[in-house]
Amino acid sequence: MKALVKIFGLSLALAAASVSATAHADQLDDIKKKGELVVGVLGTDEPNSFIDPKTREIVGYEVDLARAIAKKLGVKLTLKQLAVAARIPELQQGHVDILAASLTHNKEREAVIDFSLTTFVTGQKVLVRKDSGITQLSQLSGKKLVTIKGGTQEPNIRKAVQNVDVVTFETGPQAFQALQQGKGIGFVNDEVSILSDFSKLGAAQKDYTIVPQSISVEPLALGIKKGEKNLKAAIDGTLTELEKSGEAEKLFFKWYGPSSRIKFPSRSFKIDSDKVSA
Repeated sequence: MKALVKIFGLSLALAAASVSATAHADQLDDIKKKGELVVGVLGTDEPNSFIDPKTREIVGYEVDLARAIAKKLGVKLTLKQLAVAARIPELQQGHVDILAASLTHNKEREAVIDFSLTTFVTGQKVLVRKDSGITQLSQLSGKKLVTIKGGTQEPNIRKAVQNVDVVTFETGPQAFQALQQGKGIGFVNDEVSILSDFSKLGAAQKDYTIVPQSISVEPLALGIKKGEKNLKAAIDGTLTELEKSGEAEKLFFKWYGPSSRIKFPSRSFKIDSDKVSA
């Protein structure tokens, strides 16, 4: 009987130790052990992450940041393409290690995931058909707009303009195409994406215009599973190194600068904080 009690007690102790080890598992250690960093990307949002038409590989600003992090950790980079609405669930369920997917850092999302240092700051704007006569946000009241499902675009335009009719699509390209097909009078998206899409219109640019006012300011960051402090520290450390070395600015101008499709003349932010306003 005493032997059985000892065996039973040992089994309980081992089970408790196993539960404790699982509860305190460190994702950074797991990533290093498997030798792979799985990063969730959109693959449809130029220039953050998109498919290069020549190589058919996913490239972009956020992809380069993810590559730098994987290199620093000494592991292989694997990209997994996600829909906008699937980003946070895929991270929470452990299907990806981090998100580099045009993810806005806001207070609401802080309740469910953690964020890296801010990697980009943009605003959201509306691209409209020029024959609509719309030149300011207030004129969008009562109008039908198209945007992306699961992002911050829909709630932000509803806050900025009363009584808008919003139709959502799985991806930016789908929503942009819907605008061109006349399924809405305007397309709501991040300013960078709006500028990229506008540049693709070619001769048809004369038929569209961008409403000058922004509906919001959007700090973008990498998404990290809640409570993974060591992984966040490693990611933030890599981003800080990129900033201090000047490499972060080089990556910005590579993808957003005057020689890019976006043609931003300057960089208005630095990668140095993970704080956002409410």
